Amino acid sequence: MIKTFRHKGLERFFREGTKAGIQAAHANRLRLQLLALDQAVRPEDLSAPAWGLHPLKGDMKGHWAVTVNGNWRMVFAFDGTDAVLVDYRDYH
Repeated sequence: MIKTFRHKGLERFFREGTKAGIQAAHANRLRLQLLALDQAVRPEDLSAPAWGLHPLKGDMKGHWAVTVNGNWRMVFAFDGTDAVLVDYRDYH
């Protein structure tokens, strides 16, 4: 279950469906990824090949990312079986 968000626009999209605050072209994929993340109990539950699940390094160690589109990623961590600090960013 998703417990916390870093990105307020992504949180509003998840909770209310509003696309203000995210790239509208990413809405369909983000919706699928957020639904999967909300059901997930571990990072590997998001291992769909097209999503490119990968662990992050350096100061983001302990976080994971999936590809949304191009350089855009949905980044998150797990606290037990809950997803936390869910973010949406162009981090490349």
